[in-house]
Amino acid sequence: AAVPRREQPAPAHESGVLDHVGRVALAIWSRIPQTLAFVGELSRSLARLAGGKAGFQRADLLLFLEDAGPRALPIVSLISFLVGTILAYMGAAQLAMFGAQIYIANLVGVGMVREIAALMTGIILAGRTGAAYAAQLGTMQVNEEIDALRTFGLPASDFLVLPRFLALVAMAPLLTLYAGLVGIVAGMLIATTVFDVGAYAYYTQTLQALSLTHIAVGLIKGTVYGALVAVAGCLCGM
Repeated sequence: AAVPRREQPAPAHESGVLDHVGRVALAIWSRIPQTLAFVGELSRSLARLAGGKAGFQRADLLLFLEDAGPRALPIVSLISFLVGTILAYMGAAQLAMFGAQIYIANLVGVGMVREIAALMTGIILAGRTGAAYAAQLGTMQVNEEIDALRTFGLPASDFLVLPRFLALVAMAPLLTLYAGLVGIVAGMLIATTVFDVGAYAYYTQTLQALSLTHIAVGLIKGTVYGALVAVAGCLCGM
C-alpha cells in the first residue's frame, strides 16, 4: 500500500528587529487601558481616604510599613555604603591629581543626596518590595480571594492596594535620606583613610556643599520612585 505523503511544515519566518519592536509596542499599547483603569481605581481610593471613608485594616498598613522600611535597612545600608565608597574612590583618584581631595565631600554629598540615593533606593524597592507585592496579590488572584472581595461589594483597591501604596510612599523618602547619609559616611571613610583628608574638614565641606534644595530634590525623587514601584507591583499582581 502506498504510504501517504506528509506535508512538510513551512519554515518559521525569522522575525527581524522591526517586527520585535512592533510586537513590543503593540503589547504596551494594549495594556494602557488596563493601567489607566488601575490608576483611576487607586485615585478613587485615595479620595475616599481623604474623606475618611477608605476601608482597610490599620494593622495591615503597619505591617507593610515595617516590611518596606525597617526590614529593608540592611540591604539599603550595604548598597549605599558600596556605592558611596566607589563614588568617592573614583572621584578622588581624579581630584588627587590637582590636589583637590577636599572636594570629594562635594562630589559624594551632592551626588548621593540628590541623585544616587533615590535611584538606589528605588531599584532596591523594585526588586524587593515591588516584586513581593506582585507575588502576594498574584497568589490572591489565583486563589480567587480578590474575586471574593468584589463579590461582597468591597473595593479591592482599598483593602489590598491602598495600604501597600501608602507604605511605600511613606518609607521611600526616609530610606532615601538614610541611604544618602550612609553614602556620605562611606565617602568620609575613603577620604580620611586613603587620601589623608581630615574628618572635620570633610564634615565642614559637606555642610557647605549641601543645601536644602539638594535634600528636597532627593526626597521628592525618592517619593516618586516609591509611588511608581508600588503602582507597578500592585498592577502586575492584580
